[in-house]
Amino acid sequence: MVALLFLFPQFNYTAPKEEVHFKILGPEDLQAPTMKDNSSRQKDKERKSRLSLFLTKSGSHENVSPNKKTNTTTNISPETALQWSDSFEELLKHSDGVESFSQFLRTEFSEENIEFWLACEEYKTIDSDTKRLSKAKCIYTVYIDSDAPKEINIDYNTKAAIQKVIAKPTQSCFEDAQLIVYSLMKKDSYPRFLHSDIYLRLTRRKGPGSNMFRRRSRSCVFNDRGEATTKPSAW
Repeated sequence: MVALLFLFPQFNYTAPKEEVHFKILGPEDLQAPTMKDNSSRQKDKERKSRLSLFLTKSGSHENVSPNKKTNTTTNISPETALQWSDSFEELLKHSDGVESFSQFLRTEFSEENIEFWLACEEYKTIDSDTKRLSKAKCIYTVYIDSDAPKEINIDYNTKAAIQKVIAKPTQSCFEDAQLIVYSLMKKDSYPRFLHSDIYLRLTRRKGPGSNMFRRRSRSCVFNDRGEATTKPSAW
């Protein structure tokens, strides 16, 4: 009797079985895409902040940076500070006046206005087309764009007009926006600055022992008839 042996290679039971792996997704895995998006947004903010810092350092008005903090109270005479109250234009003529005004705007969280105005003043002096394009893009990214880190308050039409020409900026493409910001500072911020502690200390009108005028003290004296009278002293 002949025994037949049939071989079926597909049923090789001696071969190792493939193991099935299951991975349980944790909260950190589910949040990975969101964290990636947040990281990307954070990088964008950091990039814009670097642009803002670069723009502030590269632009100046008589070598004055709005972010530069100096002890102006010891360097500015009261007579000089009093000249700034003549007009807003007079204030902007003095580098110390611009610096003091910038310090005041920082207390009101509106320093972007003077920084933008200074950047526009610097921009108008650029003659090179290449440098003008680079500067215009920086100004737009930092102050004009909807996601700008220091967005200024201008109307839609003015912003749209800048957007149309930003690819080929002209020397006057920011003039309308600069005029709006200038008027806002002159009518709103400048009057408050003249009544602020920062300005009053510069003019010696506020602070301990710094009053511009002192009240005279009075002493009591007696005349020939024995009547008490008051007489202002030398102080």
